Amino acid sequence: MPQPDLVIFDCDGVLVDSEIIAARIEAELLTSAGYEISAEEISETYAGLTFKDIMIRVEEKSRIPFQASLIDRAEDLVDRKLRSDVRAVDGVREAVAAVMARRCVCSNSRTERIEFMLEKVHLLPLFAGHIFSSLETPTGKSKPAPDVFLFAAEKLKAEPANTFVIEDSVHGVTGARTAGMRVIGFTGGAHSYPGHADALTEAGAETVIRRWAELKSVIAALSEWSADA
Repeated sequence: MPQPDLVIFDCDGVLVDSEIIAARIEAELLTSAGYEISAEEISETYAGLTFKDIMIRVEEKSRIPFQASLIDRAEDLVDRKLRSDVRAVDGVREAVAAVMARRCVCSNSRTERIEFMLEKVHLLPLFAGHIFSSLETPTGKSKPAPDVFLFAAEKLKAEPANTFVIEDSVHGVTGARTAGMRVIGFTGGAHSYPGHADALTEAGAETVIRRWAELKSVIAALSEWSADA
């Protein structure tokens, strides 16, 4: 059976159920700053982006200027809430451990945040030394830019065309596809919304899974399909 060179996991909303936690805090801060928005809208429209990029897009849309200090405020509040409340997505440990190919994490979160979340839910040993934050790549460009995916592939000597990426956001799927990688969408996080799977497919995911139990067979099937193509 052919094996991928590398399997890349997004972190927020894929490994850990953190997207909904961040969305609630970010929605409250933006609403207090004059732009009324719900956590559900942030999850549907902006999931996968840094809060800085969310603020920039909202500013462009609303013409409401936000104070830069809002970014630090959001980071602090989200970090504190994640340290107390973040949980692993159901079934993820078994699914990750079953991946025989090299694996890593590519995320828009800071390395420090990724590591404390994964440590809290006992996933860190599965990825130790193979964690890549887009904010800490040479370019510093966050998803939907492909930079973090390409950086990880270069470091781990993987061919992008033979790399699978597991992503829960349109912006993440877009970045991975731009990097020339194959994408499996994931909708098992608490922030998932009606039409989520369709949005990921339209962005370029080859297939979408809702349960981690599906991952092993899906990677095997897609790898076979590639070998036969």
